[in-house]
Amino acid sequence: MQSFEDAEPVVRIRDLKKDRVNFVLENVDLAFANSIRRVVIADIPTVAIDIVEVHSNTSVLPDEFIAHRLGMIPLNSANCDEGMRYTRDCTCLEGCKYCAIELRLDAMCHDNRTMEVTSNFLEVVEFTSNSGQSDMITDGEELTKRGEAFGYPVGKNDPSVPPVLICKIRKGQELHLRCVAKKGVAKEHAKWSPCSAVAFEYDPYNKLRHTTYWYEADQHAEWPVGENAKEEEPPRDDEVFDFNAKPRKFYFEVETDGSLGPQEVIMKGLAELQTKLANLILGLKAPSDMDVSGEMDSAVNGAGAAWPQPATWGNAAASAAGYASPAAGGWGGAATWGGGSSPAQNSSGNTGGWSATPAANSGGGSSWGTSPAQNAWGGSTSPNSGVGGTSAWGAQQGWGSPNPQANGWNL
Repeated sequence: MQSFEDAEPVVRIRDLKKDRVNFVLENVDLAFANSIRRVVIADIPTVAIDIVEVHSNTSVLPDEFIAHRLGMIPLNSANCDEGMRYTRDCTCLEGCKYCAIELRLDAMCHDNRTMEVTSNFLEVVEFTSNSGQSDMITDGEELTKRGEAFGYPVGKNDPSVPPVLICKIRKGQELHLRCVAKKGVAKEHAKWSPCSAVAFEYDPYNKLRHTTYWYEADQHAEWPVGENAKEEEPPRDDEVFDFNAKPRKFYFEVETDGSLGPQEVIMKGLAELQTKLANLILGLKAPSDMDVSGEMDSAVNGAGAAWPQPATWGNAAASAAGYASPAAGGWGGAATWGGGSSPAQNSSGNTGGWSATPAANSGGGSSWGTSPAQNAWGGSTSPNSGVGGTSAWGAQQGWGSPNPQANGWNL
């Protein structure tokens, strides 16, 4: 018999309407079912009003109140992922027709009655930029992938869909606004969520005992089962509890706000979840699997060998100069830091890089005014006393270097 882990996922649609879908998902894990719920709520891009410029508002409501209500109005966002750019990905300075949609609202009451200003008053107009720098905009094909109602409020010019109420005004009051709608996801703000409610249920008879019921007299009478219980067999009174049982059947109910259809919400949610898992797998791969080798190190450091190399700053050929600077052999060879122009003088006494070295080289001389004097910490006063020499800040042993040298800081 085929086990639950080996069975393929099964989706059975029980009810499909214009703004909602009810389906059953089987042979999947509880974590996967919850991932679908979270993705369709917060990770599907839509279009929503993000900027509101109030030109005139003589209503009783403040500007911030009206701006918040405008942001929560759902806008048609079909094929939003291809029909519009994110503002952060666009090359414009203050918005353009490829990354923003401009809407206007002009309402004024002339009659002696209460006038309701709804989402039907919003009109999509050609985008106008305040900067006027159109040469920075990169043309694309986003406009050709938009529908006729793209960016309009949901239900506009549809008598069967009631509009969203914004405010009410009386005679002599007016409201003039300029709105800019942008693309985003609900992780940034809830106004970009395409769903108004997403829920799923499993184990309607509570066989797994994931829920503890509080009741006074009769549990079954006070906690009746729902419609989904018809999909499963009721438990027997003498049935033994299975500690290893896991939920395998989930009953989903997805309700959208009209900006996207339920089919598009589910399909885009699955595609987004697949992308997230692919990025996770890619991030968990070892560097060797991603073809990262020493060639990258050599390209970054400008030399054939990656730094640091063994015996760097401790090589006898490189420590002939006092201060044991990263000269030949240190930090990727002579090519690093410009080859011979390292911060220290080389063994022949030539000065390069910083015009003067911190310590005297093998040819004599000093730098920075005065170098640490001969036997300053060498001889009897060196941290490794008993070793003499003409080194700077240390004798033959330096500060207990693991690599004894003639002089210098043997690190």
